Amino acid sequence: MINKEVLTELVGEWLREGDYFLVDIVFGQDDRIVIEIDHADGVWIDDCAALSRFLQERLGDELGDYELEVGSAGIGQPFKVKQQYVSHVGDTVEVIDADGRKVQGVLKSVDGSDFVVTVQEKQHLEGKKRPVMVNVDYQYNMDSVQSTKYLLAFK
Repeated sequence: MINKEVLTELVGEWLREGDYFLVDIVFGQDDRIVIEIDHADGVWIDDCAALSRFLQERLGDELGDYELEVGSAGIGQPFKVKQQYVSHVGDTVEVIDADGRKVQGVLKSVDGSDFVVTVQEKQHLEGKKRPVMVNVDYQYNMDSVQSTKYLLAFK
């Protein structure tokens, strides 16, 4: 019988060959298994096909009536694992904190399950007549935010 632990182990075996990481494995009610992987430089369709073939070769008839879908973590979807945070250091992200406050800024650093986002804000500084833009760092914990996602920027 195929279960999440068996798939996680097999996917992990394939992932060791490159700099890929597992984002999620979901068993759907319609006998569908969805496996999401990611890579700092993105995931190509050939990567997904290679993992799918690897799993089909290793599992053979155990796949039975399951429909196997291998894909990359979607752009604009909330992060699910720490490695996604690490891969996006230096990129613009959107964080919705525990109180529902939305913050957009640059993911500055990741330390354990904590991460820092630098946001440009207007502030009144002493001696200045008008507010000026300053960088403000906000620290969050991955487990205490509602979501964090990469913001695709068109420049």
